[in-house]
Amino acid sequence: MTTYRIGSGYDVHALVEGRLLILGGVTIPYERGLLGHSDADVLYHAVADCLLGASALGDMGTFFPDEPELAGIDSALLLQRVVKRVWAEGYTLGNLDCTIIAEKPRLGSHIPGMRANLARLLEAEESQISVKATTCDGLGALGRSEGISARTTVLLVGKGG
Repeated sequence: MTTYRIGSGYDVHALVEGRLLILGGVTIPYERGLLGHSDADVLYHAVADCLLGASALGDMGTFFPDEPELAGIDSALLLQRVVKRVWAEGYTLGNLDCTIIAEKPRLGSHIPGMRANLARLLEAEESQISVKATTCDGLGALGRSEGISARTTVLLVGKGG
């Protein structure tokens, strides 16, 4: 019997001077980057939370507390660990839908790279992964370009009940 599990993920980080802006594993030229304990890749963090939630394995904070050895870590490594754990539970990816909310910079030209990176990390086809970007039309902290957030939804396919 095939089972289906749906999960959602969310992450947000402040934009600050002196940091690289990394989204979906793509380094994006911009005068500010995201502040966080790791490299603060909000897209990878939201995807990891999404996968953990769908498989009922917890969340990013439980899996990766703010320990000194994780300071500045590449979020791709964190996502790889989550994928390995979720796939070990017998799940595979049905599809993943991602939305990045950022007033600036414009992200359209970077989305193909993000999709390719996610497909590689999730051992999936790019056709199973959607990445979109939108703005807040100047409303709130994100609209004032104080940060960037990501929202994700995943469908996992598994065997058994």
